[in-house]
Amino acid sequence: MEKVLQFLGELAENNTREWFEKNRDRYAKSREKVLFITEILGNEIRKFDPEVPVLNPKDCMFRIFRDVRFSNDKRPYKTNFGSFIAKGGRKSQNPGYYFHIEPGKSFVGGGIYMPAAEPLKAIRKYIARFPEELTELLNAPEFKSVFPEMLDDKLKTAPKGFPKDHAYIHLLRYKSFAFSAPVSDSKIVSGSFIDEAVNAYKQLHRVNAYLYDSLRDIK
Repeated sequence: MEKVLQFLGELAENNTREWFEKNRDRYAKSREKVLFITEILGNEIRKFDPEVPVLNPKDCMFRIFRDVRFSNDKRPYKTNFGSFIAKGGRKSQNPGYYFHIEPGKSFVGGGIYMPAAEPLKAIRKYIARFPEELTELLNAPEFKSVFPEMLDDKLKTAPKGFPKDHAYIHLLRYKSFAFSAPVSDSKIVSGSFIDEAVNAYKQLHRVNAYLYDSLRDIK
């Protein structure tokens, strides 16, 4: 993985089509390495999460090419590799497992990031019915040691249809139910990344199962 990090680091400094074309072979080799890791992680996840089917790694991995049509940032390429391992792959609205490879900014995580209105409402309604179960999962020492808190992406007030004085309004205000844990470059290069990711995903599994249960009625 050292060569993958080297490629991404140089891409960040030379984010042009000209440089990329000259280094396309390095990109292809790096991409194949990340696809291989995606496949390995998918195989490991299926051992403890029956919701994750056999997946084509290409359906999980995000493209490195940026869509710059409506962005002021015209850099053509992302400076990371990432894969979302879940039923339906990277485009799904299902709970899943994510990893992000970027020099100095790598992490593992998952859950549901910015779900559409219908699944978001379903999740909130489920939390309102079973708040103690989610609270217990989030506060479990083993889970909290890996994922201390959810991504801080929430409304400033109560969501529509829920009272402002709800006892668990702090959970209902979230717009994403996603988690991340940093991974150092040294762990990625040393070869311990797979174990690091799998251990984190095992902790995340019970929360993902809760999120899956919240979506049963709309599936």
